Amino acid sequence: MKNGQDIKMASEAAQTEKVSPGLKLLLELGPVALFVLAYNFGDQLVPVLGLTGVLEKPIFLATAVLMVATPISIAISWMMTRTLPAMPMVTLVIVSIFGGLTIYLENDTFIKMKPTIVNTLFGLALFAGLAMGKSFLKTLMDAAFDLTDEGWRILTFRWALFFFFLAIVNEVVWRSFSEGFWVGFKFWGMTGLTMIFILSQTPLLQRHSLDDAE
Repeated sequence: MKNGQDIKMASEAAQTEKVSPGLKLLLELGPVALFVLAYNFGDQLVPVLGLTGVLEKPIFLATAVLMVATPISIAISWMMTRTLPAMPMVTLVIVSIFGGLTIYLENDTFIKMKPTIVNTLFGLALFAGLAMGKSFLKTLMDAAFDLTDEGWRILTFRWALFFFFLAIVNEVVWRSFSEGFWVGFKFWGMTGLTMIFILSQTPLLQRHSLDDAE
């Protein structure tokens, strides 16, 4: 009897380890928010922290903050769920590479192209999965929705297109507008577009919900 209770308690504990969508979103957006804050308040932070060299410029300081904040966010997620989220892990690799190049070469082009590379990779990965008859989106989203197979295929296709759209938008913004505008858009613009896209998928989620099908 005791073993049965232990198993039940362990199962309940495992369920509570699952991060809520709101907290998951906060963990994923946190590093970008800190990037924006470090850029906007870089002039005040530099003398306080006694920074010299390349980190005296806000864009490079913000890049360094992003490189530190991203693994910390992933570590917090791992401590809470004991799993490593796929999308942030890919982002971590790209941030480490492009952030490192940005600071080492003192060239902010690399960090500005990071969102383009990340979104393009996600889009390609989702299309590759569809070509193999799989929905990688279901894995990436940790099966957040109970959808039919057709529903997952449609949603995956739409997300793949949206990732490519974000990649194009990032290229247009950083090449056409000021650095400060791009930094703000990186958080507010990209987040806003993503929220609008997510809300626009509500009818699809309702049509292909397994609960409705049952």
